[in-house]
Amino acid sequence: MTSRTDEALGYEQARDELIEVVRRLEAGGTTLEESLALWERGEELAKVCRRWLDGARARLDAALAGAEEEAEEEAGSPNSGSGSGSGSGSE
Repeated sequence: MTSRTDEALGYEQARDELIEVVRRLEAGGTTLEESLALWERGEELAKVCRRWLDGARARLDAALAGAEEEAEEEAGSPNSGSGSGSGSGSE
């Protein structure tokens, strides 16, 4: 049931539609066939949300790794900054 429109859904859109699907399932009053269709739609929307969240996690991990590398390079470089390493930290 995944379609090209699912791929184009933003996280917030998919999440909001998923919330509506869950609300309808919890409210009841649907036929078995309607409930199954809602369940399947909910599964697809959950996959869309998971892909967005996994992508966000990967971007966050990459940004954190880059920041750690920069910090390590700055800490390991004796000539980082404007001094010779004995700069303004002396008391």
